[in-house]
Amino acid sequence: MGWAALSELVPYYPLYALLFLDTGLSGAQISALFAIWSVTGFVAEVPSGALADRWSRRGVVVLASVLQAVAFVVWTAAPELWAFAVGFVIWGVAGAMVSGASEALVYDGLAAVGAEAGYVRVNGAMTAAELLVQIPTALAAGALFAVGGYAAVGWASVGTCLAAAALALRFPEAPRRAPGDGDSLAGTLRQGIAEAVHRPGLRLRVLAVALIGGLDAVEEYFPVLAGEWGVPTTAVPVAVLVIALAGAAGAALGGRADRLRSGVLLTVLAVAGLLLAGAALWARPAALAAVALFYALYLGVLVVAEARLQARIAGAHRATITSVAGLGIELASLLVFAAWALGGPLAVAVLVVAVVPVVRAGLRTRSPV
Repeated sequence: MGWAALSELVPYYPLYALLFLDTGLSGAQISALFAIWSVTGFVAEVPSGALADRWSRRGVVVLASVLQAVAFVVWTAAPELWAFAVGFVIWGVAGAMVSGASEALVYDGLAAVGAEAGYVRVNGAMTAAELLVQIPTALAAGALFAVGGYAAVGWASVGTCLAAAALALRFPEAPRRAPGDGDSLAGTLRQGIAEAVHRPGLRLRVLAVALIGGLDAVEEYFPVLAGEWGVPTTAVPVAVLVIALAGAAGAALGGRADRLRSGVLLTVLAVAGLLLAGAALWARPAALAAVALFYALYLGVLVVAEARLQARIAGAHRATITSVAGLGIELASLLVFAAWALGGPLAVAVLVVAVVPVVRAGLRTRSPV
């Protein structure tokens, strides 16, 4: 949990979009940078999971933090378009590397001491920590910028990433059975993908995590909602922070939600969608309270779905299979962007409700493999 918080305590996060603007980049150039970042993540997601399975989950997590530090070194040393593009490629690879490896590392570490049932609580706590750390991150970013501008923010971000790498070095890595197919990374990749796609029970849980996880893309629009619904610009960050805090509370309660049957969890997800729909129709500042409750309920269900996926995976390809789900999340998030473009928050709410029957089987109470 400490590593999860530290890895998000990066002063660049609240300010990098402003850095691009202040450097003189156009809207089209900034969009191109984000596209480079996304495409890199798509391409690297599953191969990086196979690398973690073939080599070391801990090693991949450490390397990811080091690579992110390198990306920020490039940005800070040469704040111009080409450096931002290079940095986003490196950061995209780093983000892909950590997504599958970290979950596999934590789950197998708990399983090694017979505590795998506690993964849902740990996962919820990590998700909550990642949201709560937005508060000190914003404060640190503002203070650093006031003292030394973007350079101070950049070098502090490099230091934070290296500190996260050092902390990750202390993670215990449980002994595990080596993957088959000799020493071939390609073989590990192929076997992991095949397992995720062709094992019926596992395939359904991968699909459930992908579809539910993709809905989290709606978070990108929370500031937009606050602004459009009449919240003063100066108060928008506070409004968004309240929603994030509600989400943290929902994630932290994921351990209790894991006791619920799939039917109840599906009802919770449907209620979350209805709350978002009601907020979209109301469209007033007070409607953000319904958005906050939506986010809390939604993240509670997501934490449970991720835990039940990990409980279903067996064998040496945990990080690869988790990365397949991660790639599915990235693809499913495109549905959120499309829904928003077509009908705003109401269309996204319809999408949330529409996901419910599709993920029913994937949310079944955890069962032995």
